[in-house]
Amino acid sequence: MELTPSMLLGAYCQGWFPMADDDGTIGWYDPDPRTIIPLDGFHVSRSLARRLRQEVFEVRCDTAFREVMLGCAAPAPGRETTWISDDLIEIYCDLHELGFAHSVETWRDGELVGGVYGVSVRGLFAGESMFSRRTDASKVALAHLVERLNERGYHLFDVQFTTDHLNRFGALEIPRAEYKDRLADALTCDVTFDS
Repeated sequence: MELTPSMLLGAYCQGWFPMADDDGTIGWYDPDPRTIIPLDGFHVSRSLARRLRQEVFEVRCDTAFREVMLGCAAPAPGRETTWISDDLIEIYCDLHELGFAHSVETWRDGELVGGVYGVSVRGLFAGESMFSRRTDASKVALAHLVERLNERGYHLFDVQFTTDHLNRFGALEIPRAEYKDRLADALTCDVTFDS
């Protein structure tokens, strides 16, 4: 069965998201517990706050969506393969063209050095992946993403699974049932990622 933008959006609205297995097969996931970053509880460390004040990076939104996905899919030390297949890159780029997938990018001297991307449906933002080629580049992108989501009135920032990296920002595991309640609430919000 071919994955379509409407199928993907429908899955997000029900709490499911896709990941490609090693052979490229798309699997669907609805973990319990689910990990979110509370938008009113995003933790910025002193070092990240200092980095944000220094304005080392230029931050842009939606100017290099495909490149951010390719950065997230690229092999890295300790992670030779990722769940981001070529097919997923194409379908998320289709969602981006339709206005449902977005990137926040960090640039240095005209070069893309980090970013984060995800899917936006009403008051839900589902963070999918991030990458960094310079120290703190992805952290700065994430901080700007959270600021944008707060400014626009989003209710739910889904990050799917817990990692040590996300725990530094205040990630919280909640039961699937609670996630579904929060998701239903977020889907009633009339907010958009763009101003």
